[in-house]
Amino acid sequence: MGYKRRRPQTPHAATFGLNITSMTDMFTILLVFLLQSYSTSDVQITPEKGVSLPVSNVQINPVQSVKVSLSNSELKVGDRKIASLTNGEFSSIDLEKSDSNFIKPLFSELEKIAKEAKTPEEKEGRIMLLADSALNYGVLRKVMYTASMAGFPKLKMATAVGE
Repeated sequence: MGYKRRRPQTPHAATFGLNITSMTDMFTILLVFLLQSYSTSDVQITPEKGVSLPVSNVQINPVQSVKVSLSNSELKVGDRKIASLTNGEFSSIDLEKSDSNFIKPLFSELEKIAKEAKTPEEKEGRIMLLADSALNYGVLRKVMYTASMAGFPKLKMATAVGE
């Protein structure tokens, strides 16, 4: 006698269910990755003409601040020109005679902003310095020194993101 192996009966028009658990996991991981790598910042920084920002790999978002722009030829607070530079150096007229690190027009402008402070960044003394990467450190030091004397000790430098 021959024994026949019994096969389970399956209907010919049977449908199979799709297991979407693994697909859902994959999309969840993708979504989390995209959300972590997506950065938003409410502060838009556009350098003035002639200002080439230094390159950095820091990924910290900027915060609202008083914008001070320093190029090879001029110093601006916001959109207003405060002082002129000649070959990246301040003229002796703009510097205090007794303290060569003190920039008189910058101090008076920042002091005026501090007295009329309306926004939190003005009240807290925050500055965003957009300085040309080719400038001498001594010029930057003068701006930082004067800003801190005028009541703006929290200074951040704007940089371009690079490698």
